[in-house]
Amino acid sequence: MGSFSIWHWLIVLVIVMMIFGTKKLRNIGQDLGGAVKGFKDGIKDGTAEGAKPADAPAQQVGHTIEGEVKKEDATSEKANAR
Repeated sequence: MGSFSIWHWLIVLVIVMMIFGTKKLRNIGQDLGGAVKGFKDGIKDGTAEGAKPADAPAQQVGHTIEGEVKKEDATSEKANAR
C-alpha cells in the first residue's frame, strides 16, 4: 500500500491521455512552462530592482502623530451623558 510500481503509473498515464488527449496535455504543458518562465523572470527582475530602493531611504516621507490614549471609566461616561 506504500508505493506504486511503474505499471500503476503507466496505467494512470494511459487513462489520463485517453480522457484529455495528447493535444490538450501538450497545451497544458506549454502554458505551465510559460508560467514558470515568467515567474523566474519576475523573480530576477524583482531582486535586481529590490536593491535600488533600499539605497535611497531619504525619498520616503512620513509623519509621526504623537498622542496619548486615555481609558474612560464609568464615572466619566456618566458625566459625559449629562
